[in-house]
Amino acid sequence: MKVEELLTRARDTITVGRVYGEPIERDGVTVIPAAAVLGGGGAGQGVDEKGGQGEGGGFGAAARPVGAYLIRDRAVTWVPAVDVNRLLIVLGVVVTVFLLVRVRIARARAKARTRPEVAGEPATE
Repeated sequence: MKVEELLTRARDTITVGRVYGEPIERDGVTVIPAAAVLGGGGAGQGVDEKGGQGEGGGFGAAARPVGAYLIRDRAVTWVPAVDVNRLLIVLGVVVTVFLLVRVRIARARAKARTRPEVAGEPATE
């Protein structure tokens, strides 16, 4: 693939049409889906000492839904997409931190009960 062809394909891939989907109308409500689109690429060409030449490149793109615009009765409302994977990761981190803190507190309390001077009893020597 020629470098110019790669750049043309990259321009065609990352367009506003990838960010905003085709409007969908049903029962007087118009929905316009929206996505976050990221892309990147690189290309190069050159000639070696013996006169040989070459060129090449690569391109990648990724998209994820972020929400939709709802148009109803001439009023526009933004409805964010819920990223369930992100919610599960955050929930997992919160639960893990909570459990680790609870274990540390339980160990500290158990240790305090076994030491007489901490538990309110006089120390014996």
